[in-house]
Amino acid sequence: MTADWHDQSPIYRQLTQKILSMILDETLKAGDALPSVRQVASDYQINPITVSKAYQELLDQALVEKKRGIGMFVTADAFSRLMISERERFLNEEWPATCTRIRRLGLDIAALVQAANAATEQLPLQDDIQFKTQQRIEQGEQQ
Repeated sequence: MTADWHDQSPIYRQLTQKILSMILDETLKAGDALPSVRQVASDYQINPITVSKAYQELLDQALVEKKRGIGMFVTADAFSRLMISERERFLNEEWPATCTRIRRLGLDIAALVQAANAATEQLPLQDDIQFKTQQRIEQGEQQ
């Protein structure tokens, strides 16, 4: 994690988002320990209460679990739960604005498909990533 904080949202929310991104990117996987509150506070020169607040948000979302005396760990279903909620948020919050912008710019489906194909050519493992992501979501739903 890098400490590039901005003024648009509280630091604890930014820290929460960084951890959520690490789970989605699979930098943090099920069973992985989060760094201690003191360690994060020291590394990023922020108040330990700020770190605790971010960790509490993750606990509230059941994406991490606290093991008394040991630390906090990513839950087994964190990736699949987060992927489902992020997809839903995207479709409900970001996609409508994207569609409005597409219409405003007069883009047609052919231009969008061409742009999408060009973008995915730069990601050679996209099919593998999508397949693995879908597998993990399905496994999470079965648990």
